Amino acid sequence: MDLGLLKRILLDFKEGKTSLDECIEKLKDLPFEDIKYACIDHHRSIRKGIPEVIFGLQKDPEEIISIMESMIQKEENVLVTKLSEDKATVIKKRFPDSNYYKKAKLLTLIKRPIERKGKGKILIISAGTSDIPIAEEAYISAKFLGNDVEKIYDVGVAGIHRVFAYMDKIKQARVIIVIAGMEGALPSVISGLVEKPVIAVPTSVGYGTSFSGIAPLLSMLNSCSPGVLVVNIDNGFGAAYAATLINRM
Repeated sequence: MDLGLLKRILLDFKEGKTSLDECIEKLKDLPFEDIKYACIDHHRSIRKGIPEVIFGLQKDPEEIISIMESMIQKEENVLVTKLSEDKATVIKKRFPDSNYYKKAKLLTLIKRPIERKGKGKILIISAGTSDIPIAEEAYISAKFLGNDVEKIYDVGVAGIHRVFAYMDKIKQARVIIVIAGMEGALPSVISGLVEKPVIAVPTSVGYGTSFSGIAPLLSMLNSCSPGVLVVNIDNGFGAAYAATLINRM
């Protein structure tokens, strides 16, 4: 439930279009609904402007379906992250109008039109093609959260001249998300070229001494280029969320 829906419920009651009991029924699960194995935060859209998102990694499909059913009853759009294809297959049988993005491991179910609330454009940049799954997670999440989003893929430091071909687009962005594995150098390079906040996402892509993303994470945290903000390894959604908050300011 978001602020617009809450206002509509209260106005309908004020204007006599709905009864007190109907109004209470729609509001009774605020601020959250306890379904035994999950406490669903229906108040989050009102409090933070963004609905609760389902982290699908350790949940059974049946648990995800129950949470989705509860959110849909409150007219909330649904985003499930880190969702495997086998779980998505089960969920799509229950919700055939949902969309699964295999590379990004995301599932969305849109019940209400997504309102564009961003003040400018979010740009997603990936260093290599192996980073694209996390870049796609960030891209689709940012669009789901109501942003105008563009992407540039495979412009890492192994061929840094590729970045300069896109400088006009990079300079026009309001927030930039840069995804990189290996040594994780690209966010520092991008940040050194623009006056925009750069959100760096380390990926678990790389050889043995990348330690499944620890090496690029440390490189990004130790960047000498001011303006680099770092999220956790493979956290494309977290980067999109942070970029959304910045883009709405």
